[in-house]
Amino acid sequence: MKGVGPLKGALLKKEANIFTFKDLLEYYPFRHIDKTRVDKIADLSPASEYAQVAGRLSRFEIIGEKRAKRLVAYLKDGSGEIELTWFQGINWVEKTLRPGDLYLVFGKLSFFMNKAQIVHPEIEIFTPEKSGGKKFLEPIYPSTEKLKARGLTGRAVGKLTFSLLQLLSQKDFPENLPESVVVQYRFITRWEAFCSIHFPASDEMYTHAVRRLKFEELFFAQLRLSMLRSTRHRFSKGWVFDKVGTLFNTFYNQYLPFQLTNAQKRVLKEIRKDTGTGKQMNRLLQGDVGSGKTIVALLSMLLAADNGFQSVIMAPTEILAQQHFIGIFELLKELPISVRLLTGSTITKQRKEILSACEQGTLSILIGTHAVIEDKVLFKNLGFAVIDEQHKFGVAQRAKLWKKNTLPPHVLVMTATPIPRTLALTAYGDLDYSVIDELPPGRKVIETIHQFENKRPQVMDFIKKEISKGRQVYIVYPLIEESATLDFENLMKGFEEVKSFFPEPKYWISMVHGRQKGDQKQTNMQRFVTGDTQIMVSTTVIEVGVNVPNASVMVIESAEKFGLSQLHQLRGRVGRGSEKSFCILLTGNKITQDGRERLKILCATNDGFKVAEKDLELRGPGDIEGTRQSGLLNFKIANIIQDRAMLEVAKNIATQIVEIDPDLNLAENLHVKEYLQIQNGKTVWSKIS
Repeated sequence: MKGVGPLKGALLKKEANIFTFKDLLEYYPFRHIDKTRVDKIADLSPASEYAQVAGRLSRFEIIGEKRAKRLVAYLKDGSGEIELTWFQGINWVEKTLRPGDLYLVFGKLSFFMNKAQIVHPEIEIFTPEKSGGKKFLEPIYPSTEKLKARGLTGRAVGKLTFSLLQLLSQKDFPENLPESVVVQYRFITRWEAFCSIHFPASDEMYTHAVRRLKFEELFFAQLRLSMLRSTRHRFSKGWVFDKVGTLFNTFYNQYLPFQLTNAQKRVLKEIRKDTGTGKQMNRLLQGDVGSGKTIVALLSMLLAADNGFQSVIMAPTEILAQQHFIGIFELLKELPISVRLLTGSTITKQRKEILSACEQGTLSILIGTHAVIEDKVLFKNLGFAVIDEQHKFGVAQRAKLWKKNTLPPHVLVMTATPIPRTLALTAYGDLDYSVIDELPPGRKVIETIHQFENKRPQVMDFIKKEISKGRQVYIVYPLIEESATLDFENLMKGFEEVKSFFPEPKYWISMVHGRQKGDQKQTNMQRFVTGDTQIMVSTTVIEVGVNVPNASVMVIESAEKFGLSQLHQLRGRVGRGSEKSFCILLTGNKITQDGRERLKILCATNDGFKVAEKDLELRGPGDIEGTRQSGLLNFKIANIIQDRAMLEVAKNIATQIVEIDPDLNLAENLHVKEYLQIQNGKTVWSKIS
């Protein structure tokens, strides 16, 4: 392209991710400046942010010396006078300006002593053809220091985009939406949309362009997901679980530790229906901390065992895998079903036994970390796979589970991070979606309290009272430094401070952090689980999966440095027993307004879905752990929070189209299909749950 040589081309790729004409067209301006009209100086007011005026330069003068030097010029248009000021480039400006000439001036307007002035204005010789101003609003593009250093300012990018649009025409932008949708929602054409997003003739045209391009982006994201889901439902063969047998019924009737909630029963019915169809199940199970997802997974695995299939649970950490194993082993100890644990630290002799039992089919349920997907792990008949905290695994890792049998196993993805429905249907739209939205009966509400640093002695006294009742306590420190060494130092300082309040041998303290070896971490964790220590000092490694019903207090140090979802996850480590539990958020005395808002929300509600909704509003979708890997949240212009109503419409339209015409072969959908094929130039990983 003219104006882009090798150096500028390389810089645009590196700094702005602009490789192609399409990338340049989708490098949208973040605002526009109105140069379509020329104002009279007398009409300018403090209400206007920018102004464009035309007039004759009456005079200019240099005021001050050295660093305090500035050049002031005076422009008159017959209605009044405006002051123009430069603090930089004074020598060049002085040589350029000619008193008596007509100039067109634009810039940010300010008032001093009721007199209008523009500092560092844009200024050019005024000619009759410019008397009406520009024909469109001028775009302002994002830029970086490196781009600016090579002359690629926001304005230069605008010139490139303008040049590109001169080379193109309507035929280069064929319609990609169904005609019925364009008519129903009165969308402008794609050509008009791209011209008007960059160089709109008016604010109204800009609004039309944004609306069209946002919808297009959301629609195609949802259409891809709907087609993936449809293809899986139609073609992905799965194992048939056609009976509810002895193992399921015996456990359900005799050993189930509590009555299932209606939400758990509903999800179980959905799973039973899925696994009986002959299609592969690919279901996301979302539930708040302590909502009972694991018991649903266990009952599903018993269903698999009754039908002659093996099951596997893959957890992201050894601690969580161990927790699952202990809990499930205890629940199934009266039943004739084999359960084993496989992690990186499993000793060689046990590993050989487990691999042999897996291959021979004598092992019914294998629980472990990513060790379960190693090539050496072979199953005789794997039919059901549970992936816990799915976002902690890479897509390629999860895909390995699919290859452990001739037909892929049914997959149940579980997450304890509640995701607002708007985000879930975008990030996980290719999965079938189940939610456990009620907690088991008898769970007490955790009381959440925010305390400032100066109340630390009172907090420690409260902890002593809880310990005297036989309870246990977590004290969690954030990972906030970029340096692991500094993080470790912060934790050790905290540990020493806790010891000063709780001296041995009256109190015993465990410490767990990421730099410990696996066996040491496990030992320290186990001492707390068994009650040998009353206090657990930790980083966020205990965020998920640790279950100590006797722990009644969670103290979160520097709570303002955590995200809302993470605070809620940590809070969920307590409140698991019959006693009242507390979460104490300790912060410094100075916290931001944003930080205060987060803590206020957490103190006001225990509902993880409400917390997640607020988190989404406060931080935006990019910060929610695990959703980035879907690749579907990297929208150029749409925003799933602000545009959630449009997202719902786009999803409904996409779903209806795919239900009627799953392969997009009808005449009205052929151009939609063609556009999708052009866009899909790479492997679609989202087929993997």
